[in-house]
Amino acid sequence: MSWGYGKDNGPAHWHENCPVANGERQSPIDIQHKAAKYDASLKSLSITYDSSSAKRIINNGHSFNVEFDDSGDKCVLKGGPIEGTYKLIQFHIHWGSCEGQGSEHSVEGVRYDAELHLVHWNTKYGSFGEAVKHPDGLAVVGVFLKVGSACPGIQKVVDALGSIKHKGKEAAFTNFDPSGLLPASRDFWTYPGSLTTPPLLECVTWIVLKEPVTLSKEQINKIRGLFFNDENEPQCPMVDNWRPCQPLKSRHVRASFQ
Repeated sequence: MSWGYGKDNGPAHWHENCPVANGERQSPIDIQHKAAKYDASLKSLSITYDSSSAKRIINNGHSFNVEFDDSGDKCVLKGGPIEGTYKLIQFHIHWGSCEGQGSEHSVEGVRYDAELHLVHWNTKYGSFGEAVKHPDGLAVVGVFLKVGSACPGIQKVVDALGSIKHKGKEAAFTNFDPSGLLPASRDFWTYPGSLTTPPLLECVTWIVLKEPVTLSKEQINKIRGLFFNDENEPQCPMVDNWRPCQPLKSRHVRASFQ
């Protein structure tokens, strides 16, 4: 059976095919303010994005991905906790069926309505496929999303969702700058973790931004209008596509701010 978020194939079952699900550096986690140590050695984040790299948007049956051309150096992440240069390959969102129930990471046990993940790979490994085999292969920037005023930066994404309602649907998606999805503040928490979906590889340096971004009720309702299934299957609304928090074990969370 393929993995998903239902009671028969959801996160509680992922360990059956992915033993690393019970590993030492699984994600997401609950971020505890007091336990997160300010680290003065953390550099400031350098995020450079370019609208010409956006390629397409696709419903993969678990979320939607906006994919980028990573052959050039137009969308790169440097600084913060990472060494070298990481390239943006895609972003996606996890969300809930109701408010306050959709982010993967939580802060002091409090969860947000959704969470954006911008996925970057370490250029020293030459390709995304090679990078995921290494502990420092990926850097994922997490942005908390909460319902409030509309987010102008996400409207183009929301408008495109109507054409990819079902699994397997894709559409061209060009001329989009993901910088519009980031908060004003670059304060972040960081820790060593994993992908939050199978194969759950422990290859991610997580950079979770402290400041959330707001999106409107209309915008999140459009996101909730997607489906897990393809067109010929019974309709199954794409909601609650998040993994619960995992044990921190022996890891430490560092903060770029006091």
